[in-house]
Amino acid sequence: MGKRIQWLEDAVFYEIYPQSFKDTDADGIGNINGITEKLPYIKGLGCNAIWLNPCFDSPFGDAGYDVSDYYKVAPRYGSNDDIVKMFEEAHKLGMHVLLDLVPGHTSWKHPWFVESMKAEKNEYTDRYIWTDSIWESPEGYGSLRGISDRDGSCLVNFFTHQPALNYGFYKPDHSWQQPMDSEGAIATRNAMKDVMRFWLSKGCDGFRVDMAGSLVKNDEDGKGTIALWQDIRSFLDESFPEAVLVSEWGEPDKSIEGGFHMDFLLHFGPSHYNDLFRCEKPFFGGEGDASEFVKKYLENYAKAAGRGLICIPSGNHDMDRLARTINGNKAKIAFAFLLSMPGAPFIYYGDEIGMRYVEGLTSVEGGYGRTGSRSPMQWDETLNAGFSDAESEKLYIPIDPEADRPNVKAQIKDDASLYNEVKKLIAIRQSHKALKNSGEIEFICDGAEGKPMVYLRSCEDEKILVALNPTGEDQILQTEEEAGDVIYSLGELPEISKGKFVIRRESAVFISLR
Repeated sequence: MGKRIQWLEDAVFYEIYPQSFKDTDADGIGNINGITEKLPYIKGLGCNAIWLNPCFDSPFGDAGYDVSDYYKVAPRYGSNDDIVKMFEEAHKLGMHVLLDLVPGHTSWKHPWFVESMKAEKNEYTDRYIWTDSIWESPEGYGSLRGISDRDGSCLVNFFTHQPALNYGFYKPDHSWQQPMDSEGAIATRNAMKDVMRFWLSKGCDGFRVDMAGSLVKNDEDGKGTIALWQDIRSFLDESFPEAVLVSEWGEPDKSIEGGFHMDFLLHFGPSHYNDLFRCEKPFFGGEGDASEFVKKYLENYAKAAGRGLICIPSGNHDMDRLARTINGNKAKIAFAFLLSMPGAPFIYYGDEIGMRYVEGLTSVEGGYGRTGSRSPMQWDETLNAGFSDAESEKLYIPIDPEADRPNVKAQIKDDASLYNEVKKLIAIRQSHKALKNSGEIEFICDGAEGKPMVYLRSCEDEKILVALNPTGEDQILQTEEEAGDVIYSLGELPEISKGKFVIRRESAVFISLR
């Protein structure tokens, strides 16, 4: 991994979907100046770092994950000068900003791809992955075919309009599959270094990297992709040693070896992350089973071996809102978990006030089922919940139509609100070394069905017991630990006696241990 970055030790991130956060020019779409305006709000909540979803120029077939110019802020969000100002204002508040880097593919409207489609060879011919013949599709991948004079089919990532960039194949097995050290693959790698250099020089603090583990193809064990990122990390260490990399990879043993500081537990794949939040019976809904999650988490924790951080988000732009399955005190217990685990926490905008998944929306910019999790931030009770002065029909995505939709202004005033609980939990986390990002964890009870989740966080001479019981029954925990002060509690206080804690139903408690 890269050098240890001090500010990551207590980083709490806030994820912003720029289209939907705050509109200051009344066109119905959020913008960079709106983010700058709301930085004090984010800081006031307790978050000191931001992950900004893609803001580069794009035809927006996939909400900006289809980049057409890596060097230009999309005009609908503002200008490069606006984002530089945002970096500067964030830094004045002691905050850091990560941009979302999409290195695996571009839009089919990117000038690189326009040149790559030409029949005559040029410097972009091998920037993407093409087969030798239009009649040959890349096995196991989608492809673009018959769109230009160039012979061959072009491999795509995800949507048809996202041609895959060429970083080479770890084990080429067809004539058109170039090795990682081919001229085209190296040119692509260097082009992405140039993009990173550009934005780091403008003042951003690093990148969250979209699908970081998928760049090198035919790379079953990830060895080629690890080597690729190690090379990029070496470049950063030489030129921008403080640059932070967070990976969307889901395999911390690989991503951290590749040079990333942090990796996300993904909502897809084998992490069992959504056993906690988004399934038929989520653990924090009170009836679920967290034991497979705990087992998988500990496997990843051991593989990371303290070298980096495993991040658990409240949600993100690709999954259902937390409030679609978990509400009320159970949502507060879920945040007690999110804000007491190791690794840097990530809060998706609006989750701190319990914003709902908006049902029944038509897909917007490739959102499909994700669109309901991308609705505008709800600031107050004014027009469009304070998001925009535009006419409602011009909004990027419709506002939650319900009359009782939560909003920031009301929740700040309500001492019992989810917002104030999240704010309190962040403050408690930041005031105890054992609860911060690098503190160690040991599970005492794994949250099997009908059981609480209990774990011990420790750092140096501080030890804190975290007990989370979303079930409807009191739970008895046998322990030899000697309890000290209650640092945090939600619900009825536990009954504590020698060798036994009675953890009350629908409660959360942090207890210092002597």
